[in-house]
Amino acid sequence: MENVPSLRERNIALIGFMGVGKTTIGELVSKKLYRDFIDVDKAIEKKYGMKVPEIFQEKGEAEFRKIEKDTSIELCKNERLKILSLGGGAYTQTEIREACMKYCIVISLDLTWDSWKDRLNLIIDNRPVLQNKSMEEIEDLFQKRQGVYDLNNFQVKTDSMDENEVADEIVSLLKLGWEWYQPHVLD
Repeated sequence: MENVPSLRERNIALIGFMGVGKTTIGELVSKKLYRDFIDVDKAIEKKYGMKVPEIFQEKGEAEFRKIEKDTSIELCKNERLKILSLGGGAYTQTEIREACMKYCIVISLDLTWDSWKDRLNLIIDNRPVLQNKSMEEIEDLFQKRQGVYDLNNFQVKTDSMDENEVADEIVSLLKLGWEWYQPHVLD
């Protein structure tokens, strides 16, 4: 029988579209909860000795998605008490989504299209899936992924908050959930 972690031992997986702030917020949450932080893309870069855009260019998107799937599932299943930041496209893979929902507490960071597109100039250069795409194509990708991100344990709308406020909101929601689901001791 497979050992699924208790609610308090589960990793916390942050999902959402690229550039929504998963890494920045994940680092803040990890400090507030005294947990290690793992950016899945950075873990892949370390393992393969090259940046994600280089992996895309050298091995292709299909091979990158396989690497991303294997790495994400491995971290979900075999790590405990971590904060994980998944790449924007990772959660679109069924196997990753299933592993996250089984072994982690999944938190979706939600940002409206209007707020997100204000960040585009800051992130476009290091996001291979955005290269050579029109604004309409990028918006289409953004909208298509929203339905996938809706499959979570809870969602935080980030438009009107800075990263510290988002991190505080996540910590509050987690602590409330942990209080509600305390293990019962039988007499």
